[in-house]
Amino acid sequence: MDRGRWLALVRSLVFGALGGALFALTGLPLAWMLGPLVANLLLSSRGVRVEVPERVRGAFLGVMGLVLGSQVTPQLASRVEDWALSALLLMVGVAASTAAAAAWYRRRGFDATSALFASAPGAMTAMIIMGEQSGGDPARIAIAQSLRVVLVVLLLPPLFWALEEPATGTAGVASAWQDAWLVLAVGPVIWLGQRLRIPTPSLLAPLLLAALLSGFGVAHFSLPPEAMNLVLWVLGSAIGSRFRGLSGAIFTRYVFDATVATLIALAVLALFAEAIHRLVGVPRDVALLALAPGGIGEMAILAVALDLDPVFVAFHHLLRMIALMFAAPLMARWWQRRARSGAVPRPERGRDRDG
Repeated sequence: MDRGRWLALVRSLVFGALGGALFALTGLPLAWMLGPLVANLLLSSRGVRVEVPERVRGAFLGVMGLVLGSQVTPQLASRVEDWALSALLLMVGVAASTAAAAAWYRRRGFDATSALFASAPGAMTAMIIMGEQSGGDPARIAIAQSLRVVLVVLLLPPLFWALEEPATGTAGVASAWQDAWLVLAVGPVIWLGQRLRIPTPSLLAPLLLAALLSGFGVAHFSLPPEAMNLVLWVLGSAIGSRFRGLSGAIFTRYVFDATVATLIALAVLALFAEAIHRLVGVPRDVALLALAPGGIGEMAILAVALDLDPVFVAFHHLLRMIALMFAAPLMARWWQRRARSGAVPRPERGRDRDG
């Protein structure tokens, strides 16, 4: 990295540490993720250069993948058989929430294709690329997708904290290192995942390795609380530093649009989460996190840190991501036909561009 990027990284982590320390004083869960996230978001939206390079973010996301994969046990297979109904409800909920949020974005001036891909709850990188290939505005899609992830991460932990059910824990992190040698495998495994074109290789490749080793009882990776906070600090800083170059009225408008779209999607998905809770017997907070319209990496982090059945949550987010990557192009063509026929609300006059 050049000197400018090193300074941006140091700035991001220093202010992230200050944000984490301040949030820790409030007693909120995930303080060491939310504090750095907010601190970096405020700085980047003000034009201050903060940055966590992708390689750094990927390494720490890989460690989180090891933690998540180690939740797999030989008893997991019997549980997966019970998840068919929740998987079906997930698919229907994703379609309903995407359509509802896309209708909002259409009213706010997005073209039909951009509205659809901006509203798809997951597989962010794939949605940006496929949205551009389908004729959408990649900048609008990227900003909407990034803000959605940030808003979900900011909204859910305080909500779970306020509405915590008696059976729910918030400190499922082990008290000591276990099989720490697996950290040395993160780099090579991510490289292999990239070569094999595994989706989100920084998370899923180490996750698959740890799941295989843990499932057969060979190794079980875990982190002490202090190490988990270190991982959350870096990842929170990485999420918050994405918004360099947006400021003023444009940023305010995007935040408003994304906030309403995210709340719409959460409201729709909460109905399906309640159905999963009642029909499958999964706790409400676990069901909501499994359906929440965040990225798989961020939702996996929340599941591990809040001890909300990480394997159930990761399974459903991975299923959603794969389904979206296959279904999004088909949905785009259907949405465009609806828009041409007038079945989809038209953008307000004069709001097709930000000027």
